[in-house]
Amino acid sequence: MNQAVYAGTFDPMTFGHLDVATRAAHVFDRLTLAVAEDPRKTLLFALDERVALARECLAGLPNVEVVPFGGLLVDWARSRGIHTLIRGLRAFSDFEYEFQMALTNRKLAPDIETLFLMPNEDFSYVSSSMVREIAALGGGVGQFVPPAVAAALQRKLALR
Repeated sequence: MNQAVYAGTFDPMTFGHLDVATRAAHVFDRLTLAVAEDPRKTLLFALDERVALARECLAGLPNVEVVPFGGLLVDWARSRGIHTLIRGLRAFSDFEYEFQMALTNRKLAPDIETLFLMPNEDFSYVSSSMVREIAALGGGVGQFVPPAVAAALQRKLALR
């Protein structure tokens, strides 16, 4: 079985993330969407909330599993027999960081490959940070995120 992992914080999950996950799910027999626990970042949603939202958003893809993870992605992937990392590239500005990460991962784990996928151009400019900012300022985010995510953003920001 060929399998891959698509990892990120997904804070929150956008239509761009869903597009990349869907594309990867069509290429691989099994895709694991790994929701990162990242203590270096200030996140809006807790890990369990991000996992639950991702599961809801990806429920229509039977070959996709959503799980939380922490630590080095290459170690985590290797421990599960996964040898392909999926990374989304939205714009040229993403390339340098993603290229450096891919080369570092190759040094750490030469047996694991990185595959870059581009989302549909309709979603190439959408970022989680942009969505959070729009929502925090009272703007509508329905064109950038699935309905479950838009509702969760509204609930979360109403508590602030």
